Amino acid sequence: MADVDTDGTEGVGAPAARPSADVARGRRPSTTREHIARKALDLFDRRGFDATTVDEIASAVGISRRTFFRYYDSKRDVVWGEFDAEMVRLRDQLMGAPRDEPMMDVLRRAVVATNRFGAAELDELRIRMGLISTVPALVAHSAVRYTEWCDVVADFVARRVGGSPEGLGPQTVARAALGAAMAAFACWARHDSDDLTGEVDRAFRLLATGFDENRLGRWVTDDPPSSSSGA
Repeated sequence: MADVDTDGTEGVGAPAARPSADVARGRRPSTTREHIARKALDLFDRRGFDATTVDEIASAVGISRRTFFRYYDSKRDVVWGEFDAEMVRLRDQLMGAPRDEPMMDVLRRAVVATNRFGAAELDELRIRMGLISTVPALVAHSAVRYTEWCDVVADFVARRVGGSPEGLGPQTVARAALGAAMAAFACWARHDSDDLTGEVDRAFRLLATGFDENRLGRWVTDDPPSSSSGA
């Protein structure tokens, strides 16, 4: 049975592309996730995400359609790159920080560390961000990815201040942090800057001025402060 991209971003039943005669079917020794992503992003940038099929990506790389699906579950996952690995790295950064380091300092350093890209990667990152913010299928899926990011941050905050990751305090910090990160990326992309980590660092320093770790601890109780408490 032929492999089918079932994420809704490609028409089902598209005919498989015929590989060129000088390319053997299956995985070439030089094939990597990065190589596939680079070719796919170039096609997405030139032709559009919806207009580019998995078969065309596989043909450009020199692999079979089946081999593409050994590396990525869908076109959509190519755009998100190594997101799952970055979530593991973010969690490790947060949980490995000294307990006496201020919570918002830990969060800022961790997010900056997981958003360091080499100069050669920045152009591809701009393509990724452009696709995620403009292609309807990717915009819709971004809510799932952003929730996963917030879950990691909320879990860290809950461990610091107590209570549940679903509580108001951890959720407020996590979603505000996501907003700060998105603002940093938007400003970086808009101004065509090479200093992404600087933008992220500045955004999180601004964010930290609005949160106090001890104050957040008051919101993990069953009864949040009343409006007359001056909180």
